[in-house]
Amino acid sequence: MVRVKRLVLDVLKPHRPDGLVFSKAIAEQGEGWHVVYAVEEVDEKTESVTVIIEGEDIQFERIAGTIEEIGGSVHSIDEVEVVNEPTGH
Repeated sequence: MVRVKRLVLDVLKPHRPDGLVFSKAIAEQGEGWHVVYAVEEVDEKTESVTVIIEGEDIQFERIAGTIEEIGGSVHSIDEVEVVNEPTGH
């Protein structure tokens, strides 16, 4: 089974919600997900941030949907770690 274990995203978001609320919203989408949030650039209305998500089976669609719901957008997927684990057959 192929699973995504790590994603690094370039995200543009408004100043609100803040990084803590934003990161928690993403982490809530998957049990055991670890989220790192780093501000790269700030202007009057937005922040460019790097978001790193690590977990056992990361669902990009869930993450992208959550980011859009809170007013942000994914600019790019900058790094991906994927593993193809044996199915036990």
